[in-house]
Amino acid sequence: MELEQAIKTALEYETRVRDLYVEAASQVSDKAAQHVLKTLAREEQYHLDYLTERLHEWQSNRTISPEIVATLVPPLDHIEREVKKLSQNITPRSHELELQMLQKALEVEKETTQFYQSLVESLGGTGQEMFARFVEIEAGHQAIVRAEIDAITGSGFWFDFHEFSREKEL
Repeated sequence: MELEQAIKTALEYETRVRDLYVEAASQVSDKAAQHVLKTLAREEQYHLDYLTERLHEWQSNRTISPEIVATLVPPLDHIEREVKKLSQNITPRSHELELQMLQKALEVEKETTQFYQSLVESLGGTGQEMFARFVEIEAGHQAIVRAEIDAITGSGFWFDFHEFSREKEL
């Protein structure tokens, strides 16, 4: 895939994810969940702005600047440490709509990450560098969405690691 088409396709992915977070934030009642969803929507909007600038830059002079994509989301290892601390104080919530929206968001985030990973593997130069950063950021998004799902379901899993068993409570 050529760089211009890669950026245009990335814009489609980011729009889809942003719109999903905006819709979810407007439909859930839990204030904490709304905050997370609105933060992720702002993050995706930033990605759209960044990619639009890179597209215009590419179309104007056939180069893109190596600006680093910033993120509102902390690094994955930081997220994992903080969630582990919080896991001892979280009680399951019952929010079916929120759970459905988050599961859909996780699915879309995974698809988006896979798309960016394919670009990293197929592009070279600045395009490869740019999309490698998106892979890192999207991994953080997935971690946050998983943590929200775990908080709702009380599954005993945090970031795919078994933390506790509900059977032991019985």
